[in-house]
Amino acid sequence: MSILIDESTKLTVQGITGRDGFFHTMAMQEYGTNITAGITPGKGGRKVHGVPVFDSVKDAISEVEINTSIIYVPALFAADAIYESIDAGVKLIVCITEGIPVLDMLKICSYIKGSDIRLLGGNCPGLISPGKCKVGIMPAVIHKKGNIGIISRSGTLTYEVAQSITEAGLGQSTVIGIGGDSISGTGYIDLLEMFEKDEQTDAIAIIGEIGGTQEEQAAEYIKEKVSKPVFGFIAGKTAPRGKRMGHAGAIIDGGKGTAADKIKVWNNNGIKVLDRPDIFGQEIKKYLFYSQNV
Repeated sequence: MSILIDESTKLTVQGITGRDGFFHTMAMQEYGTNITAGITPGKGGRKVHGVPVFDSVKDAISEVEINTSIIYVPALFAADAIYESIDAGVKLIVCITEGIPVLDMLKICSYIKGSDIRLLGGNCPGLISPGKCKVGIMPAVIHKKGNIGIISRSGTLTYEVAQSITEAGLGQSTVIGIGGDSISGTGYIDLLEMFEKDEQTDAIAIIGEIGGTQEEQAAEYIKEKVSKPVFGFIAGKTAPRGKRMGHAGAIIDGGKGTAADKIKVWNNNGIKVLDRPDIFGQEIKKYLFYSQNV
């Protein structure tokens, strides 16, 4: 199994005629993702890499099947693109765009609260279920079908951890980047619940960073609800207070959200915290081998 995406995913690319949308549409197609439509207002009727382009998601969904959308739309228009997919009934929306205003994201999260629509991002690298489907910008070559689930706030560190796990011969069930903005559509807890229920996932890697309280909330959930081993890494140990580091959400404010605080909470709640992202593969492999042979 995998979570959120698989061979049944039918994807539309919002912003398909732009530079990023054009490039990543080809990369996702090459991986085997079923892209059924592209969206660019005013450019309906064209084709990009053989994909029919429509003026709106509503127009596309009246002609082709869509259950997932990915958004490569500039920040100024990204919120409207998200609403467009929501109102068309798309169940999974993946937003790559960085820099969407916080107020817009708050309104969007409120708009979909209580619905069965899931938003991933903004400012996220997307997700991949190796050997099945890729929705986003993750490099396919470092991923391998396997049994480790990955959840991360950092795109680059996601890749490093995934490669470490691949090199250890384990592979991944699904790899998900939740995004580094201060407000995101889907956090750790929802995905931890899915991985806990996924029969293919034997262990979970979780990558956090300074700022906010998502990691602390995840730790409490893991202690109470997750039976599978969880391995973690927190980025930002040397970050100065009051200075944003990389992501909009990665800022220590009022003495809260430091790496040291998060690491302490994780250790106290049963997460096996690692010092470096490149050792995930060997550490998870050792743990699984030992647990299966005692």
